[in-house]
Formats: sequence, structure tokens, C-alpha cells
Amino acid sequence: MNKEYLNVIAADNDEGNIIFFKNIFKDLRIGVKSQCFSSGEDLMEYLTSEGTIIPEVVFIKYDIPGKNSMECLDEIKTDSRLSNIIIVIYSDQISESEIEEIFVNGGNIVMRKPDSYDGLKKSLTEIITINWQYHTSGLNKDNFIMKV
Repeated sequence: MNKEYLNVIAADNDEGNIIFFKNIFKDLRIGVKSQCFSSGEDLMEYLTSEGTIIPEVVFIKYDIPGKNSMECLDEIKTDSRLSNIIIVIYSDQISESEIEEIFVNGGNIVMRKPDSYDGLKKSLTEIITINWQYHTSGLNKDNFIMKV
């Protein structure tokens, strides 16, 4: 696959987190075109719209208001157009049982959101870099899971 950038979406109701994500994506060595949404409803409305550019990676805050992350995950994984998207669910605190539920329901990556900007930058860089490698090498994403 000859691709110059990854399409990435972040869904988070905290404007500060969105600003951090945008800044980190902008500073990466890998080209990233990002979009951000503040609710699960807005995210799913965009993803299911006709003519939408399907992203390679979607970051969803675990406890996003409205349509929650697990509802979004279910809708994405059951829609054949969207099912190949790598889903990253993140939260400040997340239990082992919640992590297991995410993986069982088709989530690919669970990230405990670091306390610092530098920690967040390191985690996002690692996630984007690994996904870039998958997209440019043709590796099989069907059984890809990761805990950061």
C-alpha cells in the first residue's frame, strides 16, 4: 500500500484532550489527517454518512457522553464498511474487566491515558507508529490487540 498519511479520528468531550491530541498528531513524523468529535453520536453520524472518508484509527474516550464507547464500538465492528478501523479506547482509569470487555467486543487497543502531556505523546506516537507499520506493510489486522 502506498499511502502518505493516516486518517485518524478522536472522540472526546474534553476540549483540553482534543487540543492535546491535535498537537501531538501535528508533530508526528508520520503524516496524520485528524478530525475530532465531542460525542459518540457525532462520531457515529460522521462515520455512517454517505461519502465519508473511512479513517484507519479511531480514538474513543471510554466514558464519552451520549452514545458511549461500547455502543460506538459495536456499531463500527458490525458495519462492513467500518469493521477494519483500528479502535483505540482510552480512559484515565479503566478496570481489567472493562479492558477485557473492550477486547471481547472487537476493540484493538486499550490505553490508560497518561497523567502528563509527554506520557500522552509517547503513547499516541507508539500507537500511530504501529498502525502506520500495519497499513504500509499489509500485515493482518484481524487479530491485532494492544494494551498501552
